[in-house]
Amino acid sequence: MNLDEVSFEIETYVRAKYPLIYLLTPEEARAKDLLNRLARKMDTQLRYWSCTKGFVDQRESGGIPMREQPGATKTSDLKKVVIEALEFIQNSPDNGFYVLLDFHAWLDEALIVRKLRDTIEMTSSCAKSLFILSPRKVIPPECEKEFILVDLPTPDVEEIQMILNRSLKALQGRVRVSLSDQDRMQLVDAFRGLPSNEIENVLSRMVVRDGTLNAGDLSDVVCQKGRVIAASGILQFYPPREGLDSVGGLEQLKAWLQRKRLGFTQPARDFGLDMPKGILLVGVPGCGKSLTAKTISTLWKMPLLRLDIGQLFSSYIGSTEENMRKAIATAESIAPCILWIDEIEKGLSGMQGSDNADGGVARRIFATLLTWMQEKTKPVFLVATANDVSSLPPEFLRKGRFDDIFFIDLPNSSERLQILSIHLSKRKRDPAKFDLPALAARTEGFSGADIESVVAESLETAFLAGRDITQFDLDSVASACVPLASTMAEKIAEVRQWAEGRARKAT
Repeated sequence: MNLDEVSFEIETYVRAKYPLIYLLTPEEARAKDLLNRLARKMDTQLRYWSCTKGFVDQRESGGIPMREQPGATKTSDLKKVVIEALEFIQNSPDNGFYVLLDFHAWLDEALIVRKLRDTIEMTSSCAKSLFILSPRKVIPPECEKEFILVDLPTPDVEEIQMILNRSLKALQGRVRVSLSDQDRMQLVDAFRGLPSNEIENVLSRMVVRDGTLNAGDLSDVVCQKGRVIAASGILQFYPPREGLDSVGGLEQLKAWLQRKRLGFTQPARDFGLDMPKGILLVGVPGCGKSLTAKTISTLWKMPLLRLDIGQLFSSYIGSTEENMRKAIATAESIAPCILWIDEIEKGLSGMQGSDNADGGVARRIFATLLTWMQEKTKPVFLVATANDVSSLPPEFLRKGRFDDIFFIDLPNSSERLQILSIHLSKRKRDPAKFDLPALAARTEGFSGADIESVVAESLETAFLAGRDITQFDLDSVASACVPLASTMAEKIAEVRQWAEGRARKAT
C-alpha cells in the first residue's frame, strides 16, 4: 500500500464517520504532510495537539499557526492538560480534524481512557474526526471497537525515487553523481524498508563523507538498514559476508540453493512459479546449519535478519504477540530478504504446557508464525535450523510450510578435507603444505566446529612456541580431541533415524 492508497483509506473512514483513527508510524512529519494534504482536499480544518504546545490550528494566520489551547508548563500539569484537550474537542464549535500527538502515553490511565470514550461518543454524530498519531500501538481493551488502526507503510519504490530525485536536486552543485540507470535502481531497492527521513539522512551522509554518490555507496544503505533494524530490538541484521565457498561439502544443498534463487526473478513469476517460501535445516550440532543460513544472504544478495524467539517474550499483556507481528512486519517491509530463526526448537520449547505456564502466549505466537508461513505473499525466505527436531510440533513440519527439509550429518572424509582447507586458508596458511588427507582420516566423527577448533588450537600452540604451525601440531591436537560422534552418539543416532525418509540429505 502506498501513500495515495493510505490517504484514500483515511478519507473513506472520515466520510463514513468512524469515531477515531489511530495512525501508527514513527514518521510524524510524513504523516502530518499526508493529513495536511487530505485536509486541504476535503476543505476542512486541521488542529494538532501535543502535551507541550496544546492545540495548534494549521490554518494560516500571517504564516504562523494559531495556538488555541495551552500546553503543560511542568510535569504536574500533564494529566490536567490531557483532560482539558479532550474537553476542548468536545466543546469546540468547529468541525474538522483533531490530531492528538503521542497520545499513546496516556492510554493506560483509566480516567483519561474514560474521558476519551466520552469524547468519541460526543463527536461521533458531528463532522469532527479524531486522530491519534503515534509511533507505538497502544489500544485499551475498552476502546477496541472504536479504534480504526491505519499503519503508515515505509516509502514504496515510487516514493523513494521521488525522495532521491528531490535530494539530488537540493544537493546539485555540491555532489558528483556517478550512477547508471541500473545503479540507481539498485540504490532505490536498497532503500526499501527505510523511513523517508532515514533515506534523506543516509544520502546526506554519503555526500558529506566524500562529495560523491556512486554504486559503492550501496554498502552504506545496507549498514543503515542494520542500524534501523537493530533499533527495533527484535531482529538482528547480518551484512552479507560468508559465501558458499566458506561451507565445506553439502553439495546437494548448495545445488538446491543455486536453483532456488531463480525463483525470486520476474521471469519465474511470469512463468507461473511460486515464490520460494523457506527451508528447514536439521541435523547434528556444529555441522554448518547456521553458517549455511549466512551464506544464502551472500549468494542471493539479500539482507539477512535473525529472529530470536526468546527475545519476543515480554511481561506486558499482549506485548509478546505484538513483538512477533512487529518482527514479521519489519522483515516484510524490507523484502526481498531472508529471515533466519536459529535453533527454533528452543524458541518453541515448553509450548505443550503453554496454557498453564504463560496463559497460552507461546501457542499464540506459534500460531501467528504458522499462519504467516502459510499465507505470506511478500518475498521473505524463512531459514529455520534445528538440532532436536523431535521436539518440533508436527504442524510445523507439514508440506506447505517449507519448500524442503534438509538433513545435515557429520562431514564425510572429502568434506572434512574441504573444511580443513577452508579454515587453514582463512588463517592465511597454505593448505598444500599439510597432509590434509591423513588429517581428514584422523578426524573421522568430527563435526565442522570440531575441525575448526583443531585448527585454532594448533595455531595457538604454535604461537606460544614461537614458530609457525606444523603437521605435528594438527595431528597432536586432533588426537587429543574427543569428537562429537562420541560425546553425542545417542542424540546423533536419534536424529539420523528421524531424518531417514523425512528429509533430503545435504550431502
